[in-house]
Amino acid sequence: MCGIVGYVGSRQAQDVLVEGLRRLEYRGYDSAGVVTLHDEDLKTVKTVGKVAVLMDALSRTPLRGTVGIAHTRWATHGEPTNENAHPHLDCRGTIAVVHNGIIENYVVLKRELESRGHQFRSETDTEVVTHLIEEYAQSMSFSDAFFAAIDQIVGTFGIAALCVTEPRKIFVARRGSPLVLGLGVHRDEFFIASDPSAILTYTRDVIYLEDDEAAIVSENGVETFSLDHLKKEKRVEKIEWSLEEIERGRFPHFMLKEIFEQPKVIVDATRGRLDAKNGQSVLGGLSDVAERLRDVERLTIIACGSAHLAGAIGEYMLEEYAGIPTEIEIGSEFRYRRPIIDPKREAVIAVSQSGETADTIGALREAKGKGALAIGLVNVVGSTIARETEAGIYTHAGPEIAVASTKAFLAQLTVLSLLTVFLGRQRSMSQATGQRIIEELAVLPEKIERILAQNDRIKIFAKKYAHYSSALFLGRKYNAPVALEGALKLKEIAYVHAEGYAAGEMKHGPIALLDKSFPVVAIVTKDSVYEKMRSNLEEVRARNAPILALASEGDDEILRLTDDVLYVPRTIEMLSPILNVIPLQLFAYHMAVARGLDPDRPRNLAKSVTVE
Repeated sequence: MCGIVGYVGSRQAQDVLVEGLRRLEYRGYDSAGVVTLHDEDLKTVKTVGKVAVLMDALSRTPLRGTVGIAHTRWATHGEPTNENAHPHLDCRGTIAVVHNGIIENYVVLKRELESRGHQFRSETDTEVVTHLIEEYAQSMSFSDAFFAAIDQIVGTFGIAALCVTEPRKIFVARRGSPLVLGLGVHRDEFFIASDPSAILTYTRDVIYLEDDEAAIVSENGVETFSLDHLKKEKRVEKIEWSLEEIERGRFPHFMLKEIFEQPKVIVDATRGRLDAKNGQSVLGGLSDVAERLRDVERLTIIACGSAHLAGAIGEYMLEEYAGIPTEIEIGSEFRYRRPIIDPKREAVIAVSQSGETADTIGALREAKGKGALAIGLVNVVGSTIARETEAGIYTHAGPEIAVASTKAFLAQLTVLSLLTVFLGRQRSMSQATGQRIIEELAVLPEKIERILAQNDRIKIFAKKYAHYSSALFLGRKYNAPVALEGALKLKEIAYVHAEGYAAGEMKHGPIALLDKSFPVVAIVTKDSVYEKMRSNLEEVRARNAPILALASEGDDEILRLTDDVLYVPRTIEMLSPILNVIPLQLFAYHMAVARGLDPDRPRNLAKSVTVE
C-alpha cells in the first residue's frame, strides 16, 4: 500500500497525477512513482522519498501523455528502493501496474512465472500481477487477461493497470483496498484514486467500487463489472467535504489544525442528535434496527489503534449507563480466537475512522458470518464498513489528514456517548440522567475552547520534557484508556518510548522503572477514583519521578504532589475523556515539534491500514 491515482482525459496526466500524490502524502509512504502512456510507449519515473523528490525528477525528465497512473508506496515486501517502487512493468515494458494490498500467494505465482521465463526486477509481491497479466495476454485480449489474472490472486488489492494495446483505458479492480472513480467536469476526463482527497481538486462526483468489483475507465466513460467480468450498474455519489477542509490554513501542521477543530467536531457529531427535553439521543442511522437493539443483551466493539482505545472508553460508558455487558476486541485478534457469538442477543460495533481498516473489516465479517447484528461507527461515507453493516452512525469529523488521529478519536467518543444514551433510554436510564448527559454534551465545545486557550502553556511544558526518552501515563476507570491514548500519541509522533497504564497496575511492574529520569503523566481529575489516583501519585513521588498532572480546575491541593499541572474544566465523569485527551494531544504535538520532527507524517506509519 499506500496511495493510487489515475487519470485519462485531455490534460497532461503527469500534472494531475503528481497533484493527486501530493494530496495523499498524509497517508504515509516511503517511495513514489508515475507512468504515462504516449505514442504507444510507457514511460516511468520512480524515486525513493517524498513526492517532492519525484517532482524534482519529473522536472528534469517530464512525462508526456494524457493517460497515466501513479502510486505512493508504504513498504511491505522489499525495502524502499527505486526497483521496489511502483509502477511495475512486465518483461516487454508494455504493461504497468500499481497496487495497494498484499498478494498472499505471490511466492507460488512468482515461481510459476519464472519457470515460464518471466524476469522479475523487484522484491515486491505486486510485480507478480504485472507478469501474470502479461502471461494471459499472450493468448487473449488485455481485458480478458486482466480479469483472468485477478482471478488467480489470493489476498487484498486495489489495482490499476495500463497497457499499450489499450492506450486510452485504465483497468482497475478492488478487494479489501479502497478505490474510487471520479467523473470530471469535462465529459472526456475521469479519475481514479484510493482516497477521494486525491481528486477533490477536479471533481466531487464519484463512484465507489465495492469489494470484488472492477472497472474499465476511458475518455468515453466508466464501465463497472463484477470480478466475474459481468457488467454492473453503480450509483454516482457526491463527496460532502470541500477542498478547503484538506488545506492547513493558518496552522503549521495538519495535526494542530485538527486539534483546534475539535469544538466544531463536537457540534457536527451532535447536530440534530440531542433531544434535551426528553433526555434522548436521536440516531436516525439506527432507526431500522432499533427494536432489535432493544433485545440485545451483549455488545462487542471491534477496532484497532486509537479507535480501539475509543471503544475501550465506550465499554465503560455502555456498561455503567446502558447496563449492557460490553467487550472491546482488537480487530486483528478477534477472528483468530474463534469468538463465541449469540446471533439472537448480540450486536457487534465496528469502529474505524476510514471505514477501510483491514483487520476491523475482517473481524466484522467474522461476526456477521456468525449472525451478529452489525453496527458501523465510521467517519467516511461510502466506506467498506459503512456499506457492510446493517446500520450505523457517521461521526461527521470531516477529513483527517494528519496520520495520528485526534479529531476522529474525539468524534468517536462523542458518538459512543450518544449511543450510550440511545441504548440506555431503551432500558433503565432515567430521563433525568439522559438530560444531564445531553446537556453536558452541548456545552463541551466551550470547555474545549478553554483547554485550547492553554496551548502556549502546554508548549512550554513540552519543551521542558522534550529531552526525556521514556514516559509513563497513568489513569483510572474512564481515563485508563485515555492514558493509553496519550502514550500512543507520544510514541507515534515524538518517538518517545511511552507506556500507558491503568494506575492500579503500576505497582505490579512498571513502578520498577521509576526514577528521576522517568517522568509520569497522570490524569488526576476530580471523579470517583480521585483519591485512588492521589495515592498512586504518592507512590510515584516517593520514587523521585517527575510528575506532570492533568487536574480539574480549582484543584490546588494537587500542586503538593506534582512538578507541573495542566488544568481542565470539570464535566460529568462519563464525558471526562473527551476533555482530558486534548491536553495530551497538544503535549504530544509540541513534544514532536520540540524534538525537530514532523508530527503530520511519522515514520513507518500509514493513515489507513488496509493490509493485515
